[in-house]
Amino acid sequence: MSTVQLRRYQIEPGRMADFLAWFPDLAPVRAQYGFQLLFAYADEANDTFTWAVEHDGDEATFREVEATYNASPERAKVFETFPKCVADMEVGFVRNVLA
Repeated sequence: MSTVQLRRYQIEPGRMADFLAWFPDLAPVRAQYGFQLLFAYADEANDTFTWAVEHDGDEATFREVEATYNASPERAKVFETFPKCVADMEVGFVRNVLA
């Protein structure tokens, strides 16, 4: 069993390039904590960025590992260069309805 979290960000107009330059540094840090990046899509015409990350286990396990990841020095280091351009975000857990 695995759990998938879908994340959708509204990027400030004109800042998508800054975000896209920064984002690739995040995936390896998440991977250190057992997260797998499933996809990441930029809709530049609408200033949105949508991505999904998966972790083995149920939602409670995901949340526990995510809390550890969020408090990690590795994540803090990546966020030292975060361009602070996310105007809004939607984050939720999803399931595949076609499988």
